[in-house]
Amino acid sequence: MDEKTFQIRNEYITYVRLEKNYSVHTVTEYERDVDEFLEFLKTEGILTIETITYQEARLFASRLYDRELSRATISRKISSVRSFFRFANARYDINDTAFRLLHHPKKEERLPAFFYVEELEKLFAACLGEKPRDRRDRALLELLYATGIRVSELTSICLSDIDNDLGIVRVMGKGRKERYVPFGSFAQSAIEQYMETSRPLLMKATKHDRLFVNLRGGPLTERGVRHILDAIVERASIQSNVYPHMLRHTFATHLLSAGADMRTVQELLGHSDLSSTQIYTHTTKEHLRRTYMNTHPRA
Repeated sequence: MDEKTFQIRNEYITYVRLEKNYSVHTVTEYERDVDEFLEFLKTEGILTIETITYQEARLFASRLYDRELSRATISRKISSVRSFFRFANARYDINDTAFRLLHHPKKEERLPAFFYVEELEKLFAACLGEKPRDRRDRALLELLYATGIRVSELTSICLSDIDNDLGIVRVMGKGRKERYVPFGSFAQSAIEQYMETSRPLLMKATKHDRLFVNLRGGPLTERGVRHILDAIVERASIQSNVYPHMLRHTFATHLLSAGADMRTVQELLGHSDLSSTQIYTHTTKEHLRRTYMNTHPRA
């Protein structure tokens, strides 16, 4: 690959990291996708992005399909490379027509999974112990369900971000966008107990201001949250494929089912686009349909 292409590549990664202010995870995905495209060009004997045509773009997409990747993954990779060419066009007047003309694959219609109220009660009941670990897990679970925040947002919360008297938490979302999310009395009580009696014991000799800590006193990671939730699910004997984001789905689904308006839920979730929130209306409608079919005498 020629020197100019690598220069543009490096400038682009710096651009999405610093100017676009994307999260570390998003930047890593963009970098991986662009590097994958440049490696594809190398195998095809193409040394510069300045000569890319629609045919090469189609061939790259075809190779992605050949690997039997999901439609969402293929769509993301095409978006990453399209964004890369848009940047190259703006900075170096590189022709970006090839990827502007390339269509995204149609996304698979998958409704987000969520917990039913009975399942949630089992989860909370599995965290009723009085050990420091139990109180941390209960506070973590209550806050995730009460606010619908992402796991990455949860692990970034500092002590100064929580106003337990008002029941509000400051959250730093995607793109470093700040928002304030309220939480109710159950989460308030659980967080208060955890902060007063359990966090100091778990902290031991460590010093930092993250709200949630692991058993060694260090800041809790996203992987740690998944491990905690897996343990809670096992104790609750819930037989389903459970993942942390389900609590976010559950938060949105339950709010909309109870009559909350779409714009409010969008703001609470931190969605920049209303279409990201609208998927939950399909979930609530499907839930209503299933309830009707299972309970109406002449369904």
